Amino acid sequence: MVSLANKTYELLKDFNNKYPRSLTWYRVRKHAELIENNLQTGEKVVFAFAAQWCENDGWFDTAVMALTTERIIVAQNRLISGFRVITIAPKFFNDVKVRAGVIWGTVTIDTAKEKIYFTKVSRKALVEIKNTISKYMLEYKTQILTGIINTSENQ
Repeated sequence: MVSLANKTYELLKDFNNKYPRSLTWYRVRKHAELIENNLQTGEKVVFAFAAQWCENDGWFDTAVMALTTERIIVAQNRLISGFRVITIAPKFFNDVKVRAGVIWGTVTIDTAKEKIYFTKVSRKALVEIKNTISKYMLEYKTQILTGIINTSENQ
């Protein structure tokens, strides 16, 4: 039997095979399990990547960002001190920005309350990340505006 975490983990493996220069560490499977444990009934992960979730430009803060059919989830299962999970409903999503450096790039997810930074991302992955997140959020917000999705049922 295939475990639920395999879906997110398989997406992460595919992403890392396609863009191997992103800096991630050995706990990616644990982060993927944390994503799966925070999914709501019927919610599915459609895109995921792993990078360094930076509050202090860390090198050892790998986390997973997952785009689901309902929202964005950022999760990090820490080695000693528990875990961190942030969810971003589409109505609180403002923008996604990317910046390329010499070796790696940075992805910034701008929300109504905060900015979330992922660093040490493969330069070649930046366009796909930006386009995938932007396209999905734009489609979701368009559906809300046209009344296809009832926002009272979604967070």
